[in-house]
Amino acid sequence: MVHPVVICHQLRSPENLGAIARVMANFGLTRLILADPATHDFRGVEKLGVKADPVLEQFAVAASLAEALSGVVYAVGTTSRTALKRQRALPPEEGVARLAEHSARGRVALVLGGEKRGLSDDELALCHDVVAIPTPGPQPSMNVAQAAAVLLYLCAGQGTLAAADAQPGADGALLQRLEEKMQAALLACEFLNPQAPGHVLKELSRSLVQGRLTQREAQLWLAAFEHVLRTASG
Repeated sequence: MVHPVVICHQLRSPENLGAIARVMANFGLTRLILADPATHDFRGVEKLGVKADPVLEQFAVAASLAEALSGVVYAVGTTSRTALKRQRALPPEEGVARLAEHSARGRVALVLGGEKRGLSDDELALCHDVVAIPTPGPQPSMNVAQAAAVLLYLCAGQGTLAAADAQPGADGALLQRLEEKMQAALLACEFLNPQAPGHVLKELSRSLVQGRLTQREAQLWLAAFEHVLRTASG
């Protein structure tokens, strides 16, 4: 079984929090992070969070999605949308298989969006991959707790791939530092358009992410861009 961290971004409903915690307890998961929750008043959560005390008593709160992902080497975001920028939505089974594969490198995460609007394109860009659950019926989107149930059920049936030679992966905090240094260096040497650096920068960043950088490799890239920045500034 894959044991991802479950990250709920901008969650606002105590009923959904309780339902998600209960599903996590169904499958033995305990790590839950609320990223930038839309409310901190979750009274009544126990109504649907039956026997989910191990989850509800120790969930963490992060100020932003980036902060919640800081210790994660691989994250799968969820969406009900078909038109995405820079990414292609994977079938749920493929996304869960990738969670299992990357779990040999470090902590992995399943990211769920809030009830009002889900995850934006910029928020999905913080994830390494995106999954969409097919819903061919007249209702095109699933409730966030329903989506969690489907995906965590798949995680329960997916064996963790323990690679003996797997190197520790670069986590979200290190990759964020790398992107910031890369932007500064490429702006200094006039490779990026200073008026709109984001599009090209995100493509370059994703190519590094898709390369499954180890912690050491990311640190080498960071040192290389620091050298470029010093040279360009000198």
